[in-house]
Amino acid sequence: MINNCYNPPYTITPVIINLIEQIGQALGKASVLTSARDLRLRKVNRIQTLQGSLAIEGNTLTTEQISTILDGKTVVAPPREIQEVRNAIKAYDQYPNWNPTSQADLLKAHKIMTMGLLDVPGQYRNSGVGVMGPSGIIHTAPQGKIVPELMGNLLAWLKNTDAHPLIKSCVFHYEFEFIHPFADGNGRIGRLWQTLILTKWNAIFADIPVESMIHTRQNDYYKAFVQSTNDGESTAFIEFMLKTILDEINIAFVTPQDNPQDAPQVKKLLALLAEPMTRQEILDALQLNDRKSMTKRYLKPALDNSLIEMTVPDKPNSKNQKYQITPKGKLYLSQEGEML
Repeated sequence: MINNCYNPPYTITPVIINLIEQIGQALGKASVLTSARDLRLRKVNRIQTLQGSLAIEGNTLTTEQISTILDGKTVVAPPREIQEVRNAIKAYDQYPNWNPTSQADLLKAHKIMTMGLLDVPGQYRNSGVGVMGPSGIIHTAPQGKIVPELMGNLLAWLKNTDAHPLIKSCVFHYEFEFIHPFADGNGRIGRLWQTLILTKWNAIFADIPVESMIHTRQNDYYKAFVQSTNDGESTAFIEFMLKTILDEINIAFVTPQDNPQDAPQVKKLLALLAEPMTRQEILDALQLNDRKSMTKRYLKPALDNSLIEMTVPDKPNSKNQKYQITPKGKLYLSQEGEML
């Protein structure tokens, strides 16, 4: 029985209010830039979206391989991973036409995303399942027999709530992953459905790869999920996702012209990182003497834009710390700097 009075628990904190205000301001700036840049950015962002969302689930295909598949060409890779990419391409082609509150559309999305990968794509599970994190199971989902009721309640809430679209997209994402309604593909569908909810509110989200940002913050993503589960409400997850969205808007719509003093140095750094390098190795290779200046002009802008990453992210000051180029950084180079 559907409970139309169901309300997922969460708290509106000052952090959430502040983040919503900042996102609103960032979207205002992005809307000015997107009309001139949407065509050249769309393919780049789409590749990032696909690669980021699938990589979280263990898919190893690179952005270059996904680009090749998008172009209709053949790649040499595990057949299952190629099928995952093809399914995701089809799903992201169709998702703007779906209604985020429609159970039929949700099941259709899952069928497309998992076709050829599951025996019963597009159907809720009827057995137990656990949510997997980097180190194993982080959550045991509710029993399969109550999944239809739980999903019915969640979709009814989504349809009737007057919560801000940013908040309800995050709440739905968390609650969906908590329920874990399918035998597989829950992460991919949860992230897709949050993008769908956001796109219905503001079309600019069709070109902002939130999924790729989750990939670069995968450990924090799971930590926020676990914290919310322990807290009994999705507040921590909402705060994490809003920070992620804000960061991605700022990254996706910063141009070289916005930071003319950074772009040449960033590109030079990326071209240098064929292999991971220490800070000192980078300093020597660039023939620089001022470590502080190098950090400010080269490392920081590249890190802030997710073009490079630390090999030991949990310990920024580790003596073994190195810096390596990210898939987004490789795309930046291949697009001759158009991504920033």
